[in-house]
Amino acid sequence: MDTPATTRFRLDIAYQGTDFNGWAIQPGLRTVQGEIEAALATIFRRHGGAPQLIVAGRTDAGVHARGQVAHADLTADQVKTLLKPRGHAAPTDAGTTLARRLNGIFGPVPDVVITRASVAPAGFDARFSAIWRRYEYRVADSISLRDPLQRHRTSWLPTELDLPAMDEAAVSLLGLHDFASYCKPRTGSTTIRTLLNFAWARDADGVLIASVEADAFCHSMVRALVGGCVTVGEGKLRASDLVTLRDERKRTSAFRVMPARGLTLTQVGYPEDIGLAIRAEQTRAMRSL
Repeated sequence: MDTPATTRFRLDIAYQGTDFNGWAIQPGLRTVQGEIEAALATIFRRHGGAPQLIVAGRTDAGVHARGQVAHADLTADQVKTLLKPRGHAAPTDAGTTLARRLNGIFGPVPDVVITRASVAPAGFDARFSAIWRRYEYRVADSISLRDPLQRHRTSWLPTELDLPAMDEAAVSLLGLHDFASYCKPRTGSTTIRTLLNFAWARDADGVLIASVEADAFCHSMVRALVGGCVTVGEGKLRASDLVTLRDERKRTSAFRVMPARGLTLTQVGYPEDIGLAIRAEQTRAMRSL
C-alpha cells in the first residue's frame, strides 16, 4: 500500500523547562513533546490524528529552550484544513496558521511557545540535518546580582569564582574527543563529540555565562562540563585536570553535574538548504575518533 504524501513542517520552539519532565514523552508525566503533540491531536482530531515530532535535541527535566527545533509531517488533508478560512480572519500560510492554533491551545501565559512554523526545505531533518547546538548556562556567584526574577534559570553559589581560570579550562576541552567522563552513558550511543566553542564571561549583573557549542551533546554533557569549570573556578581543580579527566574516559566524582535550571538551549544550526539531506546522511553514521 502506498504511503500518503506528506509535507514536512519545521517548528521553532521556546519553553521554560521548570515544570516539564524534559522533552520526550513519558507515561503519566508532563513533557514538552507531550504538550505539543496533544495540541496537534486537538487541531487534527478530524484529520488523521497527531503527527509525531522529531526534535533537534532532547532536553532533560528542568532545562529551558529559546531555540529548540522540531519537525512534523502533515498529510495533504491536514495542510488543507490549515489553509481553510475561519470566520473573518485574513488568509495566511499553513505554517503561520499552525503556530497560531498551537499557541492558542497553550493559553495566554504558557510555558511553551511555537515561535515560528514553516514548510521545511527539501531534505530537512530537525535532528540529523543539524550541524551544531548551542547552550547557555548561568551561574551567579557571591559577587553577582542575586535577581529573584532569574532564579528559575540561574544556579546560585555562595563563593566567588575565578573567571579567567574557568575560561582557560573551557578552552582546553575544545575539539573532537571522547567525552565519556562528562556524559551519562546510554546503551548503543557514542560519547564522541566535537566541542566547537566553550567560553565564559560575566554579564552586566556579574552573572557568569557559559556559551557551549558542539556538533551534538550526549546526556548531561553540558552540565558536567560546566560543573568541571566551576570546580576550577573554586580552586579545587586546575584547568589541566579537566583534560586529564576527559582523557581517562570514565565517569568521575571530581566535579559535580550542575543543576538543570541554569541551562538553556539557545540555537540549533543547519547548513544551507542544498546540504540538508547530505548532512542528515552523514550524521546517521556513528562518530569515531
